[in-house]
Amino acid sequence: MTAVWRKSPQDFGDALNIRETVFVKEQGFANEFDETDKTCDHLILYDGEKAVGCARIFPDGEAGWHIGRVAVLPEYRGKGLGARLLCEAEKRVLELGGKMLCLSAQMQAEGFYKKLGYRTVSEPYLDEHCPHVRMEKIL
Repeated sequence: MTAVWRKSPQDFGDALNIRETVFVKEQGFANEFDETDKTCDHLILYDGEKAVGCARIFPDGEAGWHIGRVAVLPEYRGKGLGARLLCEAEKRVLELGGKMLCLSAQMQAEGFYKKLGYRTVSEPYLDEHCPHVRMEKIL
């Protein structure tokens, strides 16, 4: 697997395709794409030429960063790629001078993030139709 960072809209179409598959078609989210896509850093995992996972990061406060839109194609799940995305993002945030990474986790994924050292810092809330919690990790 190869991890690649992309910044310009012409270069992160593979990430948008993964998110369309996972969040729109599979999970039914309607508001998947936003203006933040144009300004954040996009991480894409490739298996050869095929894009199989993605995430995006952007500044969130003085020393903090936000990671979101973490997605792995269904046929590639259970292979540690979600953890790899988080690890790559954490390294990138540290390189950029960040000290904390936060995220909005679907409740069904809360345990996954806890195993990677994230802690829950909010009560559950709805994002569209899906319960989420805010989580953080000091890097």
